[in-house]
Amino acid sequence: MIETDIIIIGAGPTGLFAVFEAGLLKLKCHLIDYLPQPGGQLAEIYPKKPIYDIPGFPSILAGELVDNLLKQSAPFNPGFTLGERAEIIEKTDNDQFKVTTDRGTVHVAPNILIAGGLGCFAPRKPELANIEKFEDHGVDYIIKDPEKFRNKKIVLAGGGDSALDWTVFLADVASEVTLVHRRTAFRGAPDSVEKVENLDKTGKIKLITEAQITALDGDTELSKVTLAENNGTIHEIEADYYIPLFGLSPKLGPIKEWGLDLGKEAILVDTKDYQTNAPGIFAIGDINQYEGKLKLILCGFHEATLAVQSCYKRIFPDKKLVLKYTTVMGAPGS
Repeated sequence: MIETDIIIIGAGPTGLFAVFEAGLLKLKCHLIDYLPQPGGQLAEIYPKKPIYDIPGFPSILAGELVDNLLKQSAPFNPGFTLGERAEIIEKTDNDQFKVTTDRGTVHVAPNILIAGGLGCFAPRKPELANIEKFEDHGVDYIIKDPEKFRNKKIVLAGGGDSALDWTVFLADVASEVTLVHRRTAFRGAPDSVEKVENLDKTGKIKLITEAQITALDGDTELSKVTLAENNGTIHEIEADYYIPLFGLSPKLGPIKEWGLDLGKEAILVDTKDYQTNAPGIFAIGDINQYEGKLKLILCGFHEATLAVQSCYKRIFPDKKLVLKYTTVMGAPGS
């Protein structure tokens, strides 16, 4: 049995930052994550993708951000149960919570922070007849290492931030980059749209809108894709890789069985401290829902900070918690 002050379900960036904030209050944390390493989506799906909206970092690779968060939390010696999924939450007789994983590991604490990101997730796949044939043979749904595409012919599809950002990034890696989108309007950040359009104008990439990929062809490896424009025109494009980036399909998994109030595939919380309808259980990061919610890493950091303050008050109801700045407290862990 693992006992701690706060059980954190999810070892993504929000969960890792919660360890730091808890450590400043002398609270111990133990993290549970189904993935085999900390970092959540940043480590598993796009470790080499640059992130532009972390304060103080004009640009930082997702994997590098995870490394920094681990270094930041290291002085507080968090525990990790990795490669296991939090399966059951039970309330004990002494007002504690018991979290049991799918492998039977038991964790006990007076507070739980659910920082599970999107929950269990899978990429949304386009409906192409033979797409499974080319999975791992020219069709990729996520980009872990962009060097894989060095000097290759790449066709990306999608209109969100991921498709736009990877198009910009791969323009300097691949020999040819084509971005295909069904509409002329994009869902991504205006700045990213402008960058893609400028790359198209200068011939660094090819942008094709009002079109979609309708077929894949090749022997054992992908060699070309068929593109159909909305006006009926059909093209064939040589391609070493087809990368459809249509987002992730989130599934809450066991979270649905925990007796928490749910919104649209997310946990409803009170924005005072991001506590759920169950006292002592908090939800932070992309897993929660409230009016005005923005699914940004920096918002998860804010939510983690307030949630940890309430965790402290639950453990020490008679102690007055006085905010102390790290500039006054000194180096964490000292």
